[in-house]
Amino acid sequence: MTRVIVGLSGGVDSSVAALLLKEQGYDVIGMFMKNWHDTSVTISDDCPWEEDSRDALLVAEKLGIPFQTIDLSVEYKARIVDYMFAEYEAGRTPNPDVLCNREIKFDVFLKAAQKLGAAFVATGHYCQKKSFETNPISIGSGTVYQLLAGADTTKDQSYFLCQINQHQLSKALFPIGHLKKSVVREIAAKNNLITAGKKDSQGLCFIGKVKLPDFLQQQLKPKKGDIIEVPFDSELYSNRKAEITDFENLSKPFVYAKSDGVKTGEHNGAHFFTIGQRRGLQVGGKEQPLFVIATDTIGNIVYVGMGDEHPGLYRSALFIPVKDTHWVRPDLEMRPGEEKDFKVRIRYRQQLQAARLIAREKGIYIVFETPQRGITPGQFAAWYEGEELMGSGVIFG
Repeated sequence: MTRVIVGLSGGVDSSVAALLLKEQGYDVIGMFMKNWHDTSVTISDDCPWEEDSRDALLVAEKLGIPFQTIDLSVEYKARIVDYMFAEYEAGRTPNPDVLCNREIKFDVFLKAAQKLGAAFVATGHYCQKKSFETNPISIGSGTVYQLLAGADTTKDQSYFLCQINQHQLSKALFPIGHLKKSVVREIAAKNNLITAGKKDSQGLCFIGKVKLPDFLQQQLKPKKGDIIEVPFDSELYSNRKAEITDFENLSKPFVYAKSDGVKTGEHNGAHFFTIGQRRGLQVGGKEQPLFVIATDTIGNIVYVGMGDEHPGLYRSALFIPVKDTHWVRPDLEMRPGEEKDFKVRIRYRQQLQAARLIAREKGIYIVFETPQRGITPGQFAAWYEGEELMGSGVIFG
């Protein structure tokens, strides 16, 4: 009997994943990952890890499967938390969920599962996996694994797995990827699982909901700085429009100086803000809301623009350095000089956007058919061909 370790998070999705695997005849073990010990920055009445762990245990008992808790807090701090602090301090916005899948669930957790004799690890992600046989001489293996979007397009989570590799994908199972969320809840209710009606967690991976400012202030201390409002008709934007065919220039973030605008308020630390952010600026008396269009963590300045249509919020291209480029399908990796059309998203749940990938020696440029709002350094761009996620990379600019 093939053994599978299911990452039971205490939510309905992983609960039903475990149920379906058991019904399919697998030897299923449920395992809860404890990734954090500091409760001072978690919201105690909104999905804390203690409640999630208890629910995971109750599900395992209901299904009659073994259950374990594994403490990965040391690895999580080293690979996820420290990285987050460094990125925010540098003025970038990381995605801990993408990193958690690459570094924890399908690396540290996978290795722990294999020590228990597991052939696979399974999660409650809304995505799908397929495979096909090919010429082993060309790729070093006779099997190619494909990462596909979930059947429920409103819940598709393939983006969160955009950094996993062929080995990790070969060891992964996504038992609910072919189902709609409503059906998953129906299955849970029919089988009297305690998680059937539990709302979806909005927290960090296996931690619970976190007060991000409190979390960041553990290491990034508040520091007063200026909020500079850049006018809608700044010459910076007219100059950029004039060079619409220059994808290298288009991919560069707008660079501002204090002289490009006027002081309109103060903030408590530029590293606490991200591009496109509206809340937390605490500047009133404006005709329209202010949005963050750039941050300068060295000078501790936050640049803002008024209104959702402010040109500082929009760009037509981005750049991903070669070292930060990852192909889920390495057999189809683009070579320098090649160009190809894909569908791209730059954040979870964003509708796929038509774009052209341009491969160069130093990395990949992504040029969109229409300007994109809130292109954010540190986030991941993922590109698709049809339903298949082909690759991804960390946005540099």
